[in-house]
Amino acid sequence: MRILLATSNLGKRAELLPLLEPLGVEVLSPDAVGGLAEIEEDGASFAENAAKKALAAAAVGRGAWALADDSGLEVDALDGAPGVRSARFAGEEATPVENNALLLERLAGVPAERRGARFVCSLALARPDGTLAAALEGSVRGRILEAPRGAGGFGYDPLFLFDEPDQPGRGRAFAELSREEKARVSHRGRALRLLARRLPELLRRETSER
Repeated sequence: MRILLATSNLGKRAELLPLLEPLGVEVLSPDAVGGLAEIEEDGASFAENAAKKALAAAAVGRGAWALADDSGLEVDALDGAPGVRSARFAGEEATPVENNALLLERLAGVPAERRGARFVCSLALARPDGTLAAALEGSVRGRILEAPRGAGGFGYDPLFLFDEPDQPGRGRAFAELSREEKARVSHRGRALRLLARRLPELLRRETSER
């Protein structure tokens, strides 16, 4: 099975690759198919955006399956914002630094007990024929810090304090975790483990229908 990663985000690709490799699939980067067109992420949910990206990638995937991810941060005190606009929170061309600065500005004066948040990752797997094979979602709870911590990760990781009980890494920002530690507890890692459990059945079904 060949899976085309339908993302140009280097941070996401760095997290996805080591999680996919143990599944025994051949992973292709967008470069392997001559690159992917920019997709307008105008869906009302992470799941809609992930499906749109996966189906577009499958159409140019040269016979490969396509896996797309749409993910972001939902902050309780901001009624779920930035949500699907996480990457564009501070504007269409915003940098992670600008997005983080706006988030801190919006939460100025909000006490720790009201700074709850969750990261969400929706995965969509499309078949080479352009149909959707699977849609999965993983999430992780935490809270937003008052200042960045750590030098790892990407996006909002320096502001997201992992705070789930009885979990490794609790009490540290995602940017303070190693890649392996983050993969064990992150929204993306959880979604991919759900996918790993679904893949054998998907492959059996595809083989039997040929």
